[in-house]
Amino acid sequence: MRFPPSFLDEIRERVPISSVIGTRVSFDRKKTNAPKGDFWACCPFHGEKSPSFHCEDRKGRYHCFGCGVTGDHFRFLTELEGLSFPEAVQRVADMAGVPMPARDAEMEIREAKRATLYDVMEMATKFFEEQLQAAGGAKARAYLRERGLSASTQHSYRLGYAPESRNALKEHLASKSATKEQIEACGLVVYGDDKPVSFDRFRDRIMFPIEDLRGRIIAFGGRALAPNAIAKYMNSNETELFHKGKILFNALRARKAAQPQAGQPAKAVIAVEGYMDVIALAQAGFTQAVAPLGTALTEDQLDLLWRMSPEPILCFDGDNAGIKAAHRAIDLALPVLKPGFSLRFAVLPEGKDPDDLVKSSGPQAFQGVLDDARPLADMLWTRETASGVFDTPERRAELEARLKQMTALIGDENVRRHYAQDVRERIQQFFGSNQRSNNNPRGNNQNSFGQQNGYGQRGRGAATGRFAVSDSLARSVLVKTTSAAPPLRETAILMTLFNHPRLIEEDFEAVVRLEFSHPDLKRFHAAMLNAMAEHHVANGTEMRKAMVDTHHGALIEALEALTRRARMWTATAEAAEEDALEALKQAIHLHQRASTLHKELKVAETALASEATDENLNRLLDIQNDIRNAQATEALIEGFGIPSGRSGKGF
Repeated sequence: MRFPPSFLDEIRERVPISSVIGTRVSFDRKKTNAPKGDFWACCPFHGEKSPSFHCEDRKGRYHCFGCGVTGDHFRFLTELEGLSFPEAVQRVADMAGVPMPARDAEMEIREAKRATLYDVMEMATKFFEEQLQAAGGAKARAYLRERGLSASTQHSYRLGYAPESRNALKEHLASKSATKEQIEACGLVVYGDDKPVSFDRFRDRIMFPIEDLRGRIIAFGGRALAPNAIAKYMNSNETELFHKGKILFNALRARKAAQPQAGQPAKAVIAVEGYMDVIALAQAGFTQAVAPLGTALTEDQLDLLWRMSPEPILCFDGDNAGIKAAHRAIDLALPVLKPGFSLRFAVLPEGKDPDDLVKSSGPQAFQGVLDDARPLADMLWTRETASGVFDTPERRAELEARLKQMTALIGDENVRRHYAQDVRERIQQFFGSNQRSNNNPRGNNQNSFGQQNGYGQRGRGAATGRFAVSDSLARSVLVKTTSAAPPLRETAILMTLFNHPRLIEEDFEAVVRLEFSHPDLKRFHAAMLNAMAEHHVANGTEMRKAMVDTHHGALIEALEALTRRARMWTATAEAAEEDALEALKQAIHLHQRASTLHKELKVAETALASEATDENLNRLLDIQNDIRNAQATEALIEGFGIPSGRSGKGF
């Protein structure tokens, strides 16, 4: 019903907005100034650790400086608690002790008509649920058992079955006093001037009820059981209740699951491709998953994701279609990025969807995919460079121009500026420099370890600081690596140990103590130590199997590509063990020396910043000189394979 503005103003003035909001949040004691009606809290609309949600009793408004939500008493209740507007007004009026105004009869009729459509949808849901458990639903029950969905999961998501009949649902609803117009308005039948008799839209299908953000059934998705069905999945048509581009399957549950719980931080909402993926993930413990409804992600759905989670994870299948969907999402998100709100991308192993991965490898495998999710900036860069050839100045200039054109699409000035800076840094690292350096006497477009820089590159993809990869490897590296390539020396150490695991046993404690700066290499190091401890691997073949079994196959492929490109032959499986050992000693010595010097440099910088004495300055300069000398010495070493003249085992 419509309410007079004077009535709404009156109850807003009588009830401080902090009284409404305080029922759902705990106000921060340090930032809140209650006597002035100024309150701060962690935002209930998105997960955060520091309070950026502000409400003022004087203005009767709230605003979150993190996610941007804003509103009054009524909007808070409708958006957070899922109340209808009249229900929210009733709640505030009760708090104010003010009676509700007389109802508008005409408006009441319209609202009742709309409410009746929800009633019809609820009746249809119950009918489908009953049919699933009836004799005619045996085939559907067998399918759901085969997909691994438990009875409790089926009940929780209210799964059902539409019988193989042209009028079973229509006749059932008519027997419950639903009118022809109501059934048609709900999209439950196919009708029209060219169809003398309407018939059920869904037939011989597993039925997935679709809820709105208040938990009301507004549509259905149907999965065909017949192998020759025209459409494997079918959604309800657009109706007064349902606009598929504005809703996400499981949005209400996911929003609740993503909220911070007692002692637990907020979770990132996960967007996957289909109903079954969402439900299988929920059964595996990932209750914060949602799915678009048969279309590519829309701007409205992206906005809904951001209202639930500031940095949702879009999870796509690892095939070409999945990669293309990820690229479409990049183009959708770029113009509307804003501070604190972006996307992360997780790409599954090729040939796997979330349901397959959870079944075959368990929830921990899917969690690993989420942990490796890439930022949008990384995905944009990878898309533009993974399969390109940049062997001429013109091609490099074209790449730079294209990236600048894309970043110019970003509407928010601050985000656009930071993306432009990020692109400049990546281009500089990607192409490097073709100038001869005093530390590179070879002058052959290689760095000190034989790695080609950008201008010396003649193949596809990466140059200094990037992997040179094939299209298929680019898709796996796209998921499994961070934005910066692993340092070459660290890679050499780990790949030597990977291909010659007996060297780990020579001095296990020394290997355990090794420190690596790159997150992928830290993970790789820990996984190798676990493989040695759990499987007692004896050679490189056994180590490879153990690492692939723990989902490190893509990272192995990437590191091997880098090893081959840098011609680090002593780190390969083909190298003799004694050569590998001598190279390993040299690499570890250089690695530990560099690590020590950089730690000392940080201490010296801190000391000079706190006390600018000549002694502290000289100490800093001495360390910087030591680092330059170490780099110069390192640059004169051809790879890591020069014998040191030392003998004996151990490092």
